Amino acid sequence: MPITIESIEAIPFRLPLREPLRWGAASEIQEVRHVLVRVRLSDDSEGWGEAPPRPTIYGETVHSVCSMLQQELAPRLMGERLDESTLPTLYRRLQAVKNNQTARGALDMALHHALANSRSRSLYEHLGASRAQARVSYILGLGDLDDSLAEAERVVAQGVRVLKVKVGRDWGQDLQKLRLLREQFCEQVDLYVDANERFQPQNVRHRLEQMAELNVLYCEEPLPTELILARSALRKAELLPLIADDSALCARDLRRELSIDTFQILNIKTARTGFTESAQMLQQAQVSAKGVMVGSQASAGWGTLQAALFAAKPGIDHPCELSFFLKLQADLLTRPPQIHDGFLDVAELAQTTIDADLLREARIQTIP
Repeated sequence: MPITIESIEAIPFRLPLREPLRWGAASEIQEVRHVLVRVRLSDDSEGWGEAPPRPTIYGETVHSVCSMLQQELAPRLMGERLDESTLPTLYRRLQAVKNNQTARGALDMALHHALANSRSRSLYEHLGASRAQARVSYILGLGDLDDSLAEAERVVAQGVRVLKVKVGRDWGQDLQKLRLLREQFCEQVDLYVDANERFQPQNVRHRLEQMAELNVLYCEEPLPTELILARSALRKAELLPLIADDSALCARDLRRELSIDTFQILNIKTARTGFTESAQMLQQAQVSAKGVMVGSQASAGWGTLQAALFAAKPGIDHPCELSFFLKLQADLLTRPPQIHDGFLDVAELAQTTIDADLLREARIQTIP
């Protein structure tokens, strides 16, 4: 008998952070308020995905994710057959609903997870992962200089060896922070930056040169995405390798960016493109000889776990943002992830599941 999709459920939850995360022009989160998506199949198999709403990036909220899943996305899939051949077709149905990236991405990952469980294989095997470890980076947000240095010291003591430093609101302070981080950790820790589109054509080249002098590895989205020709020219200048993130939100965006050659490294975020479209983007990047990393949308443990399993696929060769769980005061996993000298043990993580008791405590019963 064919296996069909029997139910799709949205479960909002809340987790406290150790400290806020700030980035870009005015973005900030004080706590994690995300949505777990649970898919149940006709053979009683189930799968999970995590949607991290980001109003200042995708325009999504916990309310919109839950409503979109209930009113638009789930009705397109209910009762449909789920197997390896139907996954691409089901994802195209979800793409008919515009925007709503993390709602769609979480549902797609839950479908993959449910299918893997139905086939009695691990998600690691289902995704075609091949590496037992993934090199991780940690997102160091904007904020007070002393607080940032203390946070960096804490996570390095927990095994992190690559810091992704948010910059862009105050370049003088940004540059001071980079210099102090370099002095504090010397060559023990690699640094790269994420400008979140906050530089301008008149200052970007000098700033990239200054960072290159500090042995910064690369810069993510230095210019506003609409400045397409300026970004292409900056890529050709080869002052510092550039990472595409906001400029390549989906496979369609990526095809445009590849056609005008605006970056060296692609940041794939499974939180917004699920497993199906993320695999398509990985293939596009590989064909074009681009480097690839896997990013985080400040996902909690479950979203990090699924991103890490994807990051273990062949062709992903740069540090991946798989350590946001270090910023959480509590999580939902049966076993906390461990970072050992810069690497996450993906094979060990593949055995981890969601703890029902912890989810019960974190679940938001009524969305305020």
